[in-house]
Amino acid sequence: MTPDDRLSAIRDRIARAARLARRDPAEVTLIAVSKTHDAPAIRPFLAAGQHDFGENRVQEAQAKWPELRAEFPNARLHLIGQLQSNKAADAVAIADAIHSVDRPSLIAALARAMDATGRRPACFLQVNIGMEEQKGGCAIADVPALLTEARAAALPIAGLMAIPPAGLDAAPYFALLAKIGRDEGVTGLSMGMSDDLDTAVTLGATHIRVGSALFGARA
Repeated sequence: MTPDDRLSAIRDRIARAARLARRDPAEVTLIAVSKTHDAPAIRPFLAAGQHDFGENRVQEAQAKWPELRAEFPNARLHLIGQLQSNKAADAVAIADAIHSVDRPSLIAALARAMDATGRRPACFLQVNIGMEEQKGGCAIADVPALLTEARAAALPIAGLMAIPPAGLDAAPYFALLAKIGRDEGVTGLSMGMSDDLDTAVTLGATHIRVGSALFGARA
């Protein structure tokens, strides 16, 4: 399948799931997860009209995206991996959205970088929705306090992000994240990947992170 074919297939899945939930498919942003893939692999998707891309590591984004953005000025970069506080300034400089805000020290570092540069990328608070020790994200009980802290620091909070436990039905975790968002007055929900995006869209996802279904399995 060509990049156009793969994009069309994913967009069709999003549209079907949105119709099932009586939602407008335009409410859902498809993020093509381009981590570990080089610029030649990304260019065909940009040329096919895909604008939003996700990277895990700041250093990798810095190596690829300045050149790609010079060719495709409409590209938007989402940082979706765990972010160290000492990389906050670099993240603010390159990203249009940061999906892994999960602790007070990172909030403070991002706020300083935003104040210094004037750039204010959208921020998603990452929630450890399955309470897994090996995963990033704040505890569910800490969401209200962290949101209050982020808002007080003038971070532009766009929503919540979560990755459900692997191998389990994702629906209850997506539904829980959506409930937390409603309770806290947050509308954006970054949830759902290649295997479970249909469920995520029906349960309210506004941002879907799709890698393998577009680029193929990573080595």
